Amino acid sequence: MWKPNSEAVLHAVPASRYQPLNVRVDRYVAVMDWKLELVFVPVTDVDRAKAFYVEQGGFHADVDHQVTDTLRFVQLTPPGSACSIAIGTGITEMPPGSQRGLQVVVQDVAAARRQLIDRGVEVTEVDVQPWGSFATFSDPDSNTWTLQQLPPRK
Repeated sequence: MWKPNSEAVLHAVPASRYQPLNVRVDRYVAVMDWKLELVFVPVTDVDRAKAFYVEQGGFHADVDHQVTDTLRFVQLTPPGSACSIAIGTGITEMPPGSQRGLQVVVQDVAAARRQLIDRGVEVTEVDVQPWGSFATFSDPDSNTWTLQQLPPRK
């Protein structure tokens, strides 16, 4: 199997073309970073869902824009996250409540669970497994979320 040397790769993709675009040489080819930064969550009542995520979930309300009579876009971000969620009208064909298994990583799952309970969210008990500790909750439409605390690194 032919493998180009690093000199050939660097000449094939000039640094001036890939660095501003967050592209790096990864082993043998130029690779562009792909970042998951927005996940759509289907809801029935946008105002109720927004209130839940902001007031009870502690999410930051980034955008709430009524584009047209049939299109409203609301973007919300969990505290400390680079990935946001989008709720609204006319933004997804998924049925409300069909988003399952959204997972957020937290430093302390017990503390995160207590924060949610203190804000009126029903959260499961913490489930401790060798690969992490978990607690789950749902939004008013039954979209499900899991809090994950990673195990200590060895």
